[in-house]
Amino acid sequence: MTAYIALLRPQQWLKNMFVFLPLFFDGRLTDATCLVSAGIACASFCLAASSVYCINDICDCEADRLHPLKCRRPIAAGKVGRRTGYALAFALLLVSTALPALLPGGKETAWKMAALVLSYYAMNIGYCFGLKRVAIVDVFIIAAGFVMRVVAGGFSTHVHLTHWIILMTFLLALFLAFAKRRDDVMIRQSTGVTVRSAAKQYTPDFLNQILAILASVTIVCYIMYSVSDEVIVRMGSPYVYLTSVFVLAGIIRYLQITLVDGQSGSPTRILLKDRFIQACLALWIIGFLIIIYVL
Repeated sequence: MTAYIALLRPQQWLKNMFVFLPLFFDGRLTDATCLVSAGIACASFCLAASSVYCINDICDCEADRLHPLKCRRPIAAGKVGRRTGYALAFALLLVSTALPALLPGGKETAWKMAALVLSYYAMNIGYCFGLKRVAIVDVFIIAAGFVMRVVAGGFSTHVHLTHWIILMTFLLALFLAFAKRRDDVMIRQSTGVTVRSAAKQYTPDFLNQILAILASVTIVCYIMYSVSDEVIVRMGSPYVYLTSVFVLAGIIRYLQITLVDGQSGSPTRILLKDRFIQACLALWIIGFLIIIYVL
């Protein structure tokens, strides 16, 4: 059972919390109906993502056996067979596309949400079977997946999405994905093992420049968002710009982890273990809770 749970990678479900972002910024976290709808959308993406992980691990099992950490994955380690992996992936896909039927709004909402989940799934299957070998395209697909999560959150709860939340989600996801690619390149240079074929098309210097550019653009975009007249009116507060401090500190800390410590292989693991980033995230959330729900 432990091997099957590991195959699903439940720790990666944390990424699907992006589904709740539209609710958070729209001040509807206290709306029980919206929370349930977002929860259904989140669960659907969690199951779809786990299905993709099963397919990905089957496709990558030979390469994973050469990786210092990925060699422990259930299929690469021989703890779960390929046929079982395919069967589990199919079952998860069926349930993930059936869950939207529970959303309020009737058949039209259910069909549209199921189509969004299937689009996300198709994009990631394409990633597993070849697109991940195309440099830059591979990272943009990952970032697009995060945007689709946010879109699912807005669609399931009928919250209007602004261009700011789409831009910020895409930029942050790009930044984290390129940092992860840098980790792959450093492993190839230090051990001679190519854990990801696209890593051959990247160099540390190139990725360092990309990370610096993305970090700068993300910070500037967030500051522009925080001082936007539209945002000030919607939030009902001129103090949104104060949260920029936590965003700036968090991104700089992540750059330190990536460029100095060389430990950017798993953004989820960093979020779960790094106290500095956890503090920045907590203070950022508290800041918005005060601005949106208290002031």
